[in-house]
Amino acid sequence: MFRPLPLDQAGDLPFWRRPVALLFLMALTMPIAFNGWSALLNNFVIEVANFDGADIGLLHTVREIPGFLAVGVIAVIIFVREQVLAMISLVMLGVATAVTAWFPSLGGLLFVTLISSIGFHYYETVNQSLQLQWLPKDRAPQILGWLVAAGSASTLVVYGLIVLTWERFDLSYDLVFMLTGGATAVLAIFAMLAYPQFDAPTPQTKKIVLRRRYWLYYALQFMAGARRQIFIVFAGFMMVERFGFDVHELTGLYLINLLINMSVAPLLGRAVARFGERRTLIFEYAGLAIVFAAYGGIYWFGWGVVLAATLYVIDHILFALAFALKTYFQKIADPADIAPTAAVAFTINHIAAVFLPAALGLLWVVSPGAVFVLAAMMAMVSLLLSLLIPRNPEPGHETVFSRPLPAAAE
Repeated sequence: MFRPLPLDQAGDLPFWRRPVALLFLMALTMPIAFNGWSALLNNFVIEVANFDGADIGLLHTVREIPGFLAVGVIAVIIFVREQVLAMISLVMLGVATAVTAWFPSLGGLLFVTLISSIGFHYYETVNQSLQLQWLPKDRAPQILGWLVAAGSASTLVVYGLIVLTWERFDLSYDLVFMLTGGATAVLAIFAMLAYPQFDAPTPQTKKIVLRRRYWLYYALQFMAGARRQIFIVFAGFMMVERFGFDVHELTGLYLINLLINMSVAPLLGRAVARFGERRTLIFEYAGLAIVFAAYGGIYWFGWGVVLAATLYVIDHILFALAFALKTYFQKIADPADIAPTAAVAFTINHIAAVFLPAALGLLWVVSPGAVFVLAAMMAMVSLLLSLLIPRNPEPGHETVFSRPLPAAAE
């Protein structure tokens, strides 16, 4: 059970015990706790904890601190295998989610959110590393698209149950947090016990790796983290604060997103494989700039709830293209750099996340529309950076300014 198994021997196992199957199980498991928490959070903090925009900004700043410290994963994997760390992190996420309603105050929610966030961000760091180590380059975009679809399917079940049962059975926040968090913890323990420890062919470097030739990847990660925070923190909050969405109504909007993502994500994976990371990311960032500018228009021009909900759906579809950034890195990376660079990239991704939610939470109190205008500007910066990605990235040809070399220059 715990004996390391070389990746090239995994084909002898039953299909359900192979590495790709484990990636799919992980993709199904994490969203149960995370999205159960997300579905309830905005209503819980407003109705129970009496949050305002500044409070929700502070909460999300604390939530992102472990992401900023994700580089610590490098130290942990010296002693703990990445696969084991992924499962331990999922258990932390699940348990912390389960007890969220026990802490209905700003201080209590900051504490329990910090614990769940450590689990979430450490899991996401090693999960990205394992995906890029275990998936072949020629099939990675398609499989990553299917993994996105699997995560959407898992979330669909969670949201669907909340929509169908929240009002009908008068569910409590405590019960839903307990069920979703507990399910993730139990499935993570099962995955820890049921699967062998897979050994990728290239041992990972267990120290911090910063390479000049990865600079564009780092820059895109930084901008993605800054831009994502505005969507995660304020788009859903807007639907509750401005338009008065209840739990089942906001979750119903999430359901629409998921149904679309389940059908579109595999197609997006094929699109990345066909058109390449450069064109895909240009399309994503241009679309996000338009969407965020339109979000601002809701406040500047008084546009209504139908447009807001439509933008929210389009936003989710465009964000699903983010895995193109993963495959761009997979193509330019030294195979031994994948784990340490995943940790470094996660930290870079969360630099802005540590201060932006709190700072923009204060701006939100004064001018919500200005927050979304800033997000549109960030998307435009990402668009300009994406123009520097070559059509066929590879080691030594990471940007349009470089040319392929026999050995990647550092």
